[in-house]
Amino acid sequence: MKRITEVFNKVSIHPLFWLVVGIGILTGRFLEVIILFTIVFIHEMGHAVTASYFRWRIKKIELLPFGGVAEVDEYGNRPLKEELLVIISGPIQHLWLFGMFYWLFTFGLIDESTYHLCLKHNMSIFLFNLLPIWPLDGGKLVFLGMSLKFPFSLAHRYTLLSSLSMTCLFVLLSIFLFPFHLNLWIVIAFVLFTHYVEWKQRKFAHIRFLLERYYGKNREITKLKPIVVNKSDQLIDIFAHFCRGCKHQIILKINEREQKTFDENELLHAYFSEKKVNSTIGEILSY
Repeated sequence: MKRITEVFNKVSIHPLFWLVVGIGILTGRFLEVIILFTIVFIHEMGHAVTASYFRWRIKKIELLPFGGVAEVDEYGNRPLKEELLVIISGPIQHLWLFGMFYWLFTFGLIDESTYHLCLKHNMSIFLFNLLPIWPLDGGKLVFLGMSLKFPFSLAHRYTLLSSLSMTCLFVLLSIFLFPFHLNLWIVIAFVLFTHYVEWKQRKFAHIRFLLERYYGKNREITKLKPIVVNKSDQLIDIFAHFCRGCKHQIILKINEREQKTFDENELLHAYFSEKKVNSTIGEILSY
């Protein structure tokens, strides 16, 4: 119960949300606005409650004029199974909502038009969130899948590039199918802006991933993966090969018979604690 209370304390409402409510009242669509944001709120609470169960650091759950977002302060070192559960816990909420709307209609608590309105919005939000577009749940699932095959930095980059391609395709379809759907274009603008910000901050995201790794919080290690390097390789270039769920040994071949092995924490310590941010692995060896 305490965790649930803490989650609710993280809920905030964007000021423009009230503008949308006001417009809904003036245009006679207040009920539709309430249904829409109730579904969005339940969806985001699904993410937040599951994240709280795994003791993730939740920054906020915010209701926006065009949807909602549950922000967490985690950077890629939580167990992959945990992250999968947190991601899908949002879409799962829509399944029981279908049942609840049917129950309310069956017992006469809502009329037929309201029932169909609930189904329409519930299905729309459910399907839209599963699109392979960042930062939707589908995009996060793509990132999770990429992380199984590629290092963190590459998985992040490939996810954003594939997501941007899908967004462009979605924009083209929207131009032909929904050219005057104002709310949809606001969402598209938000998605494009999020892509821009995420791309600009991709190096920062990688550093946060390395910091979390260095401090060793809640890491899931499934295998040992060696990385073979040369003396001239800089630390940050070596870190670009770091994968989620793996413990890395860094192997430096000095000559045909001799090699030096580093634990990944030795290099992370040199980078973050000793501030050798521009050093090569050869320079680390000479200290």
